[in-house]
Amino acid sequence: MDVAEYLQYDGLGLAELVRKREVSAAELAECALILAADWNPRINALVEVFDDVDAIVAEVPPAAPLAGVPFLIKDLVLQAAGRRSEMGSRLGEGLEAPADSDLMARFRQAGLMTLGRTAVPEMGYNCATETVACGATRNPWNVSRSPGGSSGGSAAAVAAGIVPVAHANDGGGSIRIPASCCGLVGLKPGRGRVPIGPGAADGLGGLGIEFVLTRTVRDCAAMLDTVQGPGIGDPYVIAPPDRPYAESLLLPAGLRIAFTANSWSGVPVDPAIRAALEATASLLAGMGHQVEEGAPALDGDRFAQANTDLWSAHIAHWVVDICAATGRKADADSLEQATLAIYEHGLRLSAVDLLHAEDYFNLVSRDFGDFFTHQDILVTPTVAQLPWRIGEHASAGGNYTARSWTDHVFRDAPFTAVFNVTGQPAISLPLGRSDSGLPFGIQFAARQGREDLLLALAASLEQSHPWPQFADQPQSHFQTRR
Repeated sequence: MDVAEYLQYDGLGLAELVRKREVSAAELAECALILAADWNPRINALVEVFDDVDAIVAEVPPAAPLAGVPFLIKDLVLQAAGRRSEMGSRLGEGLEAPADSDLMARFRQAGLMTLGRTAVPEMGYNCATETVACGATRNPWNVSRSPGGSSGGSAAAVAAGIVPVAHANDGGGSIRIPASCCGLVGLKPGRGRVPIGPGAADGLGGLGIEFVLTRTVRDCAAMLDTVQGPGIGDPYVIAPPDRPYAESLLLPAGLRIAFTANSWSGVPVDPAIRAALEATASLLAGMGHQVEEGAPALDGDRFAQANTDLWSAHIAHWVVDICAATGRKADADSLEQATLAIYEHGLRLSAVDLLHAEDYFNLVSRDFGDFFTHQDILVTPTVAQLPWRIGEHASAGGNYTARSWTDHVFRDAPFTAVFNVTGQPAISLPLGRSDSGLPFGIQFAARQGREDLLLALAASLEQSHPWPQFADQPQSHFQTRR
């Protein structure tokens, strides 16, 4: 197989070729590495390409559902035994994971070939992927623009075609924001759907969710089938799906759908994004759904402060543990300016401060839960602005406080974090393009446990409103083979 042929397939398509013995896992790995060597000098999506590819290929379980599919892991939260886990920070340089986390074990069991690590912003708290440690990651659609964050390296790699699917996680939009910026499918599953342990009971006090980024809806559904379900000893278990997600892509008629282009923080939305949202609402109405404008209320200032406090407490926790593991000191030589401010704010918080933040998040979850008793779906922009320029969200060299950095991070992405708080599933679909060709996403959220509904809606929109799957090449070159 050559690279041109490799690019014609999504993950399931490649797995089928391996299963039929029309191509080998080694050939697929070679194609991915050729593309990585070509793209990475331009986009800086990978911080490491593993040098033991022959051993990785040899370990692929041949009967696994995604056997031989090239894959990358984000350098944050997920742990792969013996691989570095540095969190985009000089403070964590050289840290290695002692064992696989539950999700990593499931990725291996699925047959995915993990070929490297992707770039992240420091500690994952940014809507761009730019660090002192690793430099700026760039958007393959336009290298002067950001791929978003914090899963920006994974998003850039998938959008460039290096791999069809890559690990990502989301504590405030970090799957959905890069999906929007890079023209991808980005599902944040509901809280408890995908395991995060055993090193933590839940990520970021329940905000952090693990999953992947893909180019096609069917890959997204197949990946969720592969990894969903609790790990041993998880603190809570949610109901499993009634049937596999890959078999649940037929959309029921007459959904109750609300939409809004008004951000809870009050920041304005780009006119092109607002127009795409309204066009999506019209499209949904034309499909026979009940569509109306509306959204639950939210105190934007109080929400931002609670978000600041919770993120700061958890980042302080991470930093303290990394310092203990490395013997390094948390200071301006090891942390970027904004991260240092967040760490220091986290140390100053009391336990009562953190519980007050959780109290407010509980109120938000109750209000949104009530809203979704009479709506099936809420549709919003994923981001408020077109992919931002490199440097606009750099966390080094500024003069930020913890709160001003939080406001800065979510200025361009004010719609995503609330669904981390409520625990509901939400997905970004690449339904918009600017006049200059930059992609952007529309976000769809459902009540807890209804990933199946989001995936069915996504599949119907993918069929009726197909999107180009790769950057930098004509759409006609990239029609996925079914």
